[in-house]
Amino acid sequence: MDDQTSTAVRVRADAEAPSAGRAGPDAAPSPDAEPPRPDPPPVVELAGVDRTYPGRPPVAALRGVDLTVRPGELLAVVGPSGSGKSTLLNIAGTLDRADAGTVRIDGRDLSACSDRRLAAIRAHRIGFVFQQFFLAPGAGALDNVADGLLYTGRPRRERRAAAAETLERVGLGDRAHHRPGELSGGQRQRVAIARALVGDPGLLLTDEPTGALDSATGEAIVELLVDLHRGGTAVVVITHDPQVAAAMPRRVRMRDGRIESDEAVRG
Repeated sequence: MDDQTSTAVRVRADAEAPSAGRAGPDAAPSPDAEPPRPDPPPVVELAGVDRTYPGRPPVAALRGVDLTVRPGELLAVVGPSGSGKSTLLNIAGTLDRADAGTVRIDGRDLSACSDRRLAAIRAHRIGFVFQQFFLAPGAGALDNVADGLLYTGRPRRERRAAAAETLERVGLGDRAHHRPGELSGGQRQRVAIARALVGDPGLLLTDEPTGALDSATGEAIVELLVDLHRGGTAVVVITHDPQVAAAMPRRVRMRDGRIESDEAVRG
C-alpha cells in the first residue's frame, strides 16, 4: 500500500470511529450535557369550549371548539357572519368566559382566575386590534400607544419610551405627535397595532384589521402582521376577506359555532 492510499484509509477510519471526546451512537450521554428543553406551552388553547348567550331562543355561539395556537404562529379564522369568530376571539382573549370546556393561556387554566387576574393576563400577554381603531382623538400617536401600558403599572416616562420604540417598529416613528385626524386610515391602524404590541405580548388577536381600509392599505397591514409573526409574535386574524386569509399559512374555518376545518397551507 503506498503512502497516499495508507493516509486516505487512516483519515476515513478516523472519521468513522468515535473519538475519545465524542460519544458514539450507543454511548451514554455525558453527565455534563444539558437536558433537552421542553417545548413551550401553547400561547392559547381551547378544549371543548361552549358559549351560549341567553335569549329566546338561546344562541349557541361556540359548540365544542378545540383550538391550539403555538408561540409565533400565524393563522386566519374565517367564516360567515354569525359563525362564532368574534366569540372565539373574546374567549381566547379572556374578554368573555366559556360556559364549558377549558381555556389555557401559556399553559395556565383560566377557569379559576378572578376578573382582576384575567385583566392582568390581558395587560401583559395579549394584544388586541379591531376594525375600528378606538384611538383617543385628542391625543397624539405616542400617547395613544403608551395607553396600551396603562394597566401594567409602569411609570409614564417608561411607557412613552416604549411607545416611541414600538411606533418605529411599525414604521411611524416620524408621526409620533400626529393626532388620529392627521393620519390616514392605514396609519391609524398601524397606531392601533403599535398600541397592541407595546407590552410585547405573546399573542396578538386581530378582528377584521383590514375591514375599514382600501385594498392597497389592507395589503400593507397584512404584510406588517406577517412581519410581526416572523419576529416571534403569535398572530390570529379574524377576517371575512379571502385575500387576507390566503396570505396566512394556517386557516381555521368556522360555521355555526363549530370549527369546520383547520388546515396548514404549505409553500
